[in-house]
Amino acid sequence: MASLVVWCMAVGISYVSVYDHNGIFKRNNSRLMDEILKQQQELLGLDCSKYSMEFANHDKTGQVLNCQSALKVLSPEDGKADIVKAAQNFCQLVAQQQRTHSDLDVNMLDNLLSSTNGFPDPDLVLKFGPVDSTLGFLPWHIRLTEIISLPSHLNISYEDFFSALHHYAACEQRWGK
Repeated sequence: MASLVVWCMAVGISYVSVYDHNGIFKRNNSRLMDEILKQQQELLGLDCSKYSMEFANHDKTGQVLNCQSALKVLSPEDGKADIVKAAQNFCQLVAQQQRTHSDLDVNMLDNLLSSTNGFPDPDLVLKFGPVDSTLGFLPWHIRLTEIISLPSHLNISYEDFFSALHHYAACEQRWGK
């Protein structure tokens, strides 16, 4: 996983999210960051100073690097907190009489959710394993997302990663046409 994150950094991807349904990466985020730093040194060598990573999780572990790329490690409970914050913000707007309860619709909720998490909706999801699932992504967050399936995250090669990026680059979004 660390190699994938470093490859994303090297090709200029600004936002990288790692979602793990079991929360293993989130529980071991400092170990993941150590491995990313190690992979950065190995894969990028002296060039690694050009590529910096910000660990963008809410629970800062003291490991924040400069922010050319931002990494967020996610698990199933993360979306729940964002929905709660969005609901609280909407309730405050209603209490302040800036909104009414009838103003709540998909666009309003999307705007409220976007303001709470600071990360854009994903353009590309690399899904590992045989299970076809959106894994807790909210439907309006992935409405324009290309999902590419790969057999496993174990022993993934740069060629596999590059092939997925190439496949993504060739996608034609028709936006409902």
